[in-house]
Amino acid sequence: MAVTATPAATRPSAATSRTGAAAVTAALALLVAALAVVDITQGTAAVGAGEVWKALTGQADPADASVVIASRLPRATAGLLVGAVLGMAGAALQAVSRNVLASPDTLAVNAGSYLALGLATVTGVSLPLFASSGIAFAGGLAAAAVVLGLSGLGSGTVRLVLAGSALTLGLTAVTEGLLLLFPQQTEGLYQWNQGSISQNGFDGVLQMAPIGVAGLAGLLLVARRVDALALGDDAARGLGVPVRATRITGVVLAALLSASAVTLAGPIGFVGLCAPALVRPLARRIRPFTRARAGLPVAGLAGAVLVLGSDVLLRAIVPADLAVAVPTGVATSLVGAVFLIVMATRVRDSAGAAASERLRIRSRAVFLTTTTVLVAVLVGVVIAAVLLGDSKLLLGDVVNWAQGRAGRTVAFVLDTRVPRVLAALLAGAALALAGTLVQAVTRNPLAEPGVLGVSGGAALGAVLLVTTAPVAGSWSVAGAAFAGAALSSVVVFGLAARGGFQQNRLVLVGFGVATGTAALISLLIVLTDPFNATKALTWLSGSTYGRTLPDVVPLAAVLTVGVLIAVLRRTELDLVSLDEDTPRLLGLDLARGRLGFLVLSVLLSATAVAAAGTIGFVGLVAPHAARALVGRQHARVVPVSVLLGAVLVCTADLIGRTVIAPAQLGAGLMTAVIGTPYFLHLLMRGRR
Repeated sequence: MAVTATPAATRPSAATSRTGAAAVTAALALLVAALAVVDITQGTAAVGAGEVWKALTGQADPADASVVIASRLPRATAGLLVGAVLGMAGAALQAVSRNVLASPDTLAVNAGSYLALGLATVTGVSLPLFASSGIAFAGGLAAAAVVLGLSGLGSGTVRLVLAGSALTLGLTAVTEGLLLLFPQQTEGLYQWNQGSISQNGFDGVLQMAPIGVAGLAGLLLVARRVDALALGDDAARGLGVPVRATRITGVVLAALLSASAVTLAGPIGFVGLCAPALVRPLARRIRPFTRARAGLPVAGLAGAVLVLGSDVLLRAIVPADLAVAVPTGVATSLVGAVFLIVMATRVRDSAGAAASERLRIRSRAVFLTTTTVLVAVLVGVVIAAVLLGDSKLLLGDVVNWAQGRAGRTVAFVLDTRVPRVLAALLAGAALALAGTLVQAVTRNPLAEPGVLGVSGGAALGAVLLVTTAPVAGSWSVAGAAFAGAALSSVVVFGLAARGGFQQNRLVLVGFGVATGTAALISLLIVLTDPFNATKALTWLSGSTYGRTLPDVVPLAAVLTVGVLIAVLRRTELDLVSLDEDTPRLLGLDLARGRLGFLVLSVLLSATAVAAAGTIGFVGLVAPHAARALVGRQHARVVPVSVLLGAVLVCTADLIGRTVIAPAQLGAGLMTAVIGTPYFLHLLMRGRR
């Protein structure tokens, strides 16, 4: 009796579970259908539900029928297809990596596709849709392989986010450089990159649908192997599952799904992250959803709900003529940013998130020698930056200009060039000092102000002013950048303060805020006129163009105060960077000290952004290189880091102004190209 009673007792539970799965799936399908119906009735033309019904039944006016058949139905169908394939791609990536933050966005798949299509566009060759999809697939797959290879599978959420965001910054910087250098060939590529499901007919949908179906079929065929990965690598191998081959297959199929969505509608942000997260609570109660064969289609339905729901909501709250210009991807990116922030407030801290560093002890002679060499290098770079550019000068010209005896041409060149050199020099020093403070406080050598959302907030404030008030002066732009940085820092530090600014929480909240500000900046640039958009893109590239001496005065003042505070409180910085217990045992208020250093880093970052635009990775590379050169005592790290930051940005600005003169590339693009490989090198070394 006992033997037969156990199956009888479990059978109703299994039946109930299957019934619940069927009910949830049916409810999601009905919700998708309802959203699609509502989406079809929305638009700029005066074609409501009645006209739509007549068009579908063949009784409508030809003009109304054309609107419904050629525009609205393809748009709703594209939203359904894109949401479904992105939701399934995200679920597959999370399953094979065992990481709840894996998605086409955090694995840089979208950024890789963006760069690949940008390179193809620059050639001027007109490609059919299938060829574009193949190029996007290759770029996205390569980016995902780099991120997964460097961050490690299942090694923690923060490492994956850092690897993905770093590679995204680098790839996007290269693509934005192409946009600035080839404005005619790449016209419309920036707007495409924000993601829009608007379509002109069914051609694109019909060509991409088979790719999505093939990707889903492939994932369903390897579903049992993917399920086995959840048990752990050793257990999966014990069941005869080829772990490495299964992971590679899953990533390739997910990239294929993502490529079909990117080709059809551009990158629709964070659907692949949020859709599986919506299914995850259901899987805890409904057993079939824990298996890939049932979970993948449900994640696809959840993705369709997100995309169609975002489009419906956008058109419901924004006037129709304005909603047409707002990309769907901006709305989904804002939702994804909120999701990241909410998840960050719940994540547990772990010491393994950061790359480890050895405790280095260097002699005083090494420090003095390093400092002397860096000062000499900085002097040489500054002299070269002043003399070289679209017109070359001599040292005698500079001496005459300093004495007020230069000719009109030389005076004009130096009056515009010297402030640029000073802006680059001071911005690099300020960002390096801000990175030193952030890395000491978080005890994470991979953290920097850009990752924490501070630079993004400053950029949002400045771009908002630049696009709405093009005649605003430099001080107004600086004030707007200050306001944006202050607001973003309040959000980041306020949410991360619970528990004492834990590493994972701080970085993830910062990344969520950075994602949200990037989406809002994209929205502002897309909605503004082309002249202001080019101006904003140039400023976002970290360009020092048009800077004057009054522009660098606030930066010089804040940098001076910051260096003095860092030097005077060097011992506290050393203690804070050690661990949680040592500062408390010595009577230090750890949370208060952290907050003070973080506030100072915000001021430094905001003034640097106001003076020179957004420049990434300086706050990462300079402090890390300084510790490698002179050890970890902040009495030595601070001056060396400041010198390294100044040299790096000044050199990047010089290269951007001279290599392709008279065309120019911003220092931010150059530092991103330099900093991304270094950042990924640190992640690889941390894995070892």
